[in-house]
Amino acid sequence: MKTDLKTNIKFFQVSSRYYRPENEIELASLTRYEKVPATVMESAEEGAQEAALDVANFINECVERQGRCVIGFGAGRYVLQVYDELVKLYFADKVSFADVVAFNLSELGMTEDESLSLNKLIHEHLYAKVDIEPDRIHTLNRLTATENVHRQCKAYEREILDAGGLDLVICDLNTDGSIAYNEPGSARNSACRLMLLGNEARKRVAEAFKSDTAPKTAVTLGIANILSASKIICVAWEEDSAAALFNTIEGKMTDLVPASFLQVHDDVRIYTDLDAASRLTRISYPWKVTSCEWNDHLIRRAIVWLCEQTGKPVLKLTNEDYNDYGLSELVALYDSAYNVNIKIFNDLQHTITGWPGGKPNADDTYRPERETPYPKRVLIFSPHPDDVAVSMGGTVRRLVQQGHDVSIAFQTDGDVAVSDDDMMCTILLADRLSKHFEGQSFKFIEDMLAKIIGGTTTADDNDNLRYFKGSILLSEAMMACRQMGVPRKNLHDLRMPFYVNDPHGQGKITEADVKVIQDLISQIKPHQIFFDNDLVDPNGTHVRATSAVMHALENLKGEDFMRDCRVWMYRGQWGQWDVDQVEMAVPMSPEEFGDKRDAILKFHSQIHDAPFRSSADGKLSWQRSIDRNRDLAEKYQQLGLATYEAIEAFVQYRFHS
Repeated sequence: MKTDLKTNIKFFQVSSRYYRPENEIELASLTRYEKVPATVMESAEEGAQEAALDVANFINECVERQGRCVIGFGAGRYVLQVYDELVKLYFADKVSFADVVAFNLSELGMTEDESLSLNKLIHEHLYAKVDIEPDRIHTLNRLTATENVHRQCKAYEREILDAGGLDLVICDLNTDGSIAYNEPGSARNSACRLMLLGNEARKRVAEAFKSDTAPKTAVTLGIANILSASKIICVAWEEDSAAALFNTIEGKMTDLVPASFLQVHDDVRIYTDLDAASRLTRISYPWKVTSCEWNDHLIRRAIVWLCEQTGKPVLKLTNEDYNDYGLSELVALYDSAYNVNIKIFNDLQHTITGWPGGKPNADDTYRPERETPYPKRVLIFSPHPDDVAVSMGGTVRRLVQQGHDVSIAFQTDGDVAVSDDDMMCTILLADRLSKHFEGQSFKFIEDMLAKIIGGTTTADDNDNLRYFKGSILLSEAMMACRQMGVPRKNLHDLRMPFYVNDPHGQGKITEADVKVIQDLISQIKPHQIFFDNDLVDPNGTHVRATSAVMHALENLKGEDFMRDCRVWMYRGQWGQWDVDQVEMAVPMSPEEFGDKRDAILKFHSQIHDAPFRSSADGKLSWQRSIDRNRDLAEKYQQLGLATYEAIEAFVQYRFHS
């Protein structure tokens, strides 16, 4: 089963001309701001295939020319997909690794868990499946003592030189702008060395190995070692790579983005998908580099951008503004700036509604939601128990107040987001109550408390502790839903298998997960569905939960009841829709915004010391979310629309034929 349907979400159709130009002249125009050559494909799968084909062709040419090919292999999550495609090419007799000499770019530092090995990861995806000679695989040894590191690094560099130097490097562009384990701050002339890993890198390691912990250090080839290769192939997929990709390709060279040093190499190629390339000028602002194939969405994006550049609201833009900023095409198409302004102002105005379920007995021609049926059955999917309150709590309250039958499905119990301290606090409370009331039913609590304090928990105990933590968060969610007006009978604890059955809540989506979602949709037969689209969630739960919903929707789209169902996507915990993407904007007054905050504050385990923080400023994700609600309202105001305290935004999900 293909578990990743993110490529099915298209906010608007990007013209293939912007990433697959017809000739070299058009390519030169499109890429005038780009300092590193990039090949943009529609999906990560296509990008991995294209990158693998490039690698295979290079190996064949290199071996034919000099009898061997020396390659530096990275071990990031993106490049592993390329290795999977290389294995397919190997079995199709398109490439041989018999004359390849392999040098791993990095290895993790000292750790008690010997399974945390990057060499092992590459071995599982590539080395064990192709005809590479074992004695031609070189890797940095596990560190036995930090005083030996410098000697090991110099010896490793000599091994590379003795092999003839690197012909090719294959690596990831990481979301923090690093390559290999050259963390932000790495110098252009950095050599092989020991690196102290930051939080972002340690998260990547923990996710890759599904581990609770990650080493604090790694040994890595430096930027200078990587740049010494004759050719470099770098890959990056998905929306969370967009900022790093833009900074690497179009930004200034800086040690804060180590990958930006690729700009000085004369034979480098970055392979990426449309999601990761979304911030590149030719994808996001094509009018700056070429004549555009204008559609309603692209026109709105251009006008929002023009307002930002001029500091003017939409209705004050002039013909001169359009000409000065390269948008004279639009004036020609609509005869005047005034006509464009009115069109976009009305488009933006029509996204705003105080009736997210549709306003009964009203003309809904220009409203985001239809008036009938009324009241609607509304089903909202929440990856973690707190996501609905944080991301669309104001909208939920509106839907309930306006008479709709609202149900909320908690896809996971979010146990990994509950700290040990909060669990301990709850256990101590239960223990105190058990001693006061002398209830035999509290015996399990007493036993568990003793094991935690004594450090003697077993695997079975850990399952119980996960359930305990999840119950804390679900109980808080019930109180938040009570605050929003959703009755308890309309709350569904789905306990999706991918989360429950994996020790770290990061299992693979299977048909069992899809069935859970599908059965609930079929049972409720909703007129409206809301699901999460926070696909940059660094912990992966949102991506998996969303994929399961999308599979279920695709399976059910032919059912009669789905013809009356409109599907909306929300964001909040990890990001926000851009103004030009928003199709339904639900405003909140100061009092309504206060009600949303009250619902969020029911999550006591998350409001102070939750394990995951969303940004370098130290704020928690819910704090960033309510800031985004205010920022979006301010953005609408700057564009010349009504002033609100805050706005929650939604984009419609459209089924693919």
